[in-house]
Amino acid sequence: MKQLNIGIIQQHNTADRELNRQRLAESIRALAAKGAELVVLQELHNGLYFCQTENVGLFDQAEPIPGPSTDFYGGLAKELGVVIVTSLFERRAPGLYHNTAVVMEKDGSIAGCYRKMHIPDDPAYYEKFYFTPGDLGFHPIDTSVGRLGVLVCWDQWYPEAARLMALQGAEMLIYPTAIGYESSDTADEQERQREAWTTVQRGHAVANGLPVITVNRTGHEPDPSAQTNGIEFWGSSMVVGPQGEFLYRAPIKEEAVEMVTIDLERSEQVRRWWPFLRDRRIDQYGGLTQRFID
Repeated sequence: MKQLNIGIIQQHNTADRELNRQRLAESIRALAAKGAELVVLQELHNGLYFCQTENVGLFDQAEPIPGPSTDFYGGLAKELGVVIVTSLFERRAPGLYHNTAVVMEKDGSIAGCYRKMHIPDDPAYYEKFYFTPGDLGFHPIDTSVGRLGVLVCWDQWYPEAARLMALQGAEMLIYPTAIGYESSDTADEQERQREAWTTVQRGHAVANGLPVITVNRTGHEPDPSAQTNGIEFWGSSMVVGPQGEFLYRAPIKEEAVEMVTIDLERSEQVRRWWPFLRDRRIDQYGGLTQRFID
């Protein structure tokens, strides 16, 4: 077996960005001590999920890449000999910002970046105000622990994104995430949403014969405008195998620092049983490039 030890950190963030970073560093060190080789952090992990409102002053939180956060997490990666998947608010140029995942190699260097491609715009998730859609495409990032198909949050609902990563040899799909309950929904509706979110990602694992690693935040974050009751992030970070089986699922309302071992060679065996890539009708999929077929 080609085993890989993956660490995930599901954290409840506060407005104290430095405290959030230090707590993440403590958890990364704990996971490395257990033998983790790859550590995945949640979406926009340095601070609160600021997209609940539209506020131009919040662009001050953005930073260049390379920059302070890549220095910080790159230093940890080098110190501990681990690969770290980070999620940052990138300042590319004045007035041009991205939601960007940056993978730090174990020598502290930047292995690669992925700019979030699908940008939502919903009540309490006003991401189109802050983020320019990604322009780096769907391309896996090569690292010392494997070829990582890194995507971000809203991307996790799109089978096309997962498939394009798989077709380029990704050995796993990774989703830093920030998603939670809309406060006015009933308990039943909230649970349907959480289970739909879980199911679609397990479907990506099955359809592509790959493990999926999703790391979400947890806890309540208030709406600064007081127009809503804020977001209750639903946690439930998970690691699933290539048949969609749960290898680990975090609690909803609690923080989690967990190491999960996956067998990367099992994906090939599963693909031999279920050769979906072999049987794809690539000659008939042209319509996928259209918005809608009338």
